[in-house]
Amino acid sequence: MELAGDLFSATLRWWAAAFYAAALFYALRRVPWVRLRSGEQLHVFLGACVFLALLWSMRVEVTPGLEFHFLGVTSLTLMFGWSLGVIGSSLALLAVTLNGAAGWQDFVLSACTVILLPVTLTQVLLVLVRSLLPKHFFVYVLVNAFLTAGLVALASGYVATGLLVFGEAYSWGELGATLLPFFPLMFFPEAMLNGWIITILVACRPQWVGSFDDELYLRGK
Repeated sequence: MELAGDLFSATLRWWAAAFYAAALFYALRRVPWVRLRSGEQLHVFLGACVFLALLWSMRVEVTPGLEFHFLGVTSLTLMFGWSLGVIGSSLALLAVTLNGAAGWQDFVLSACTVILLPVTLTQVLLVLVRSLLPKHFFVYVLVNAFLTAGLVALASGYVATGLLVFGEAYSWGELGATLLPFFPLMFFPEAMLNGWIITILVACRPQWVGSFDDELYLRGK
């Protein structure tokens, strides 16, 4: 879910900009640059950024100031990790903004809802699933890809809605009657998109998915 920046105060946008800048700086400091020295990995990363930009260009305005599109960041995060997930998603949002599909005043608030929140949530759930559930191929695909992607989409939508209410653009009553009942419908399309992407990749190109390890998820299972 992307937000229209002009619905919010300048103070809130500045706080969002500071938070996003700090997270982006931290991501740049922690990037495993050595991985991108491989020509294949660099091409896959850039191709994923282009795919994400195209995906985000296909959007629909569900209510004035709130636009919906597929996220796809769960797949990017599972492939490249948190740091490159933040950076790659930022490049995609920058491309969409330069192309005119979104305004510059929307950038930082949208970055918080469609980049920082879903990428971080995907990474946190990956760590939790690894520590709490059996390390099995189907657990990885069904939980880390399908289920996580759906939950991430819901979280992004509800946080964006909360920001609209906090910014006094809408009331809970208005959104509860017109928008919130349809949020559960976001779960399955996002889950299917990311789930199938990761399933195909781990079956055909497992070396492209950095969080997947044959020894961990397949050997002896």
